[in-house]
Amino acid sequence: MKRFVAFALGIAVGLALVRVLRRRASAPVPAVQDPRAEELARKLADTRAAGAPVQTGEAPGPEAEAARAASDVEVDEARRRVHEEARATAEQMRRAGGADEPGA
Repeated sequence: MKRFVAFALGIAVGLALVRVLRRRASAPVPAVQDPRAEELARKLADTRAAGAPVQTGEAPGPEAEAARAASDVEVDEARRRVHEEARATAEQMRRAGGADEPGA
């Protein structure tokens, strides 16, 4: 009988705790208006009114594709140059400190 009373009491306490926690979670949080949000909304409206392009996810034009291709070539050349310099430096370090080579 004592087990049943302890079990029932545990269930009752658990349910009461769940109700208290649900009330706290569902209590409405007072909305605080951020003054920065109003300023950003005004700037956005001004930009749209001025006719400035707004990013919509459309495909870029041919000029953008050409610029991107040129940029890719520059990046590849820079990457290749950096790797060559790194290999040369690593080779110099190997020659200078032969005892520090891995596997030696």
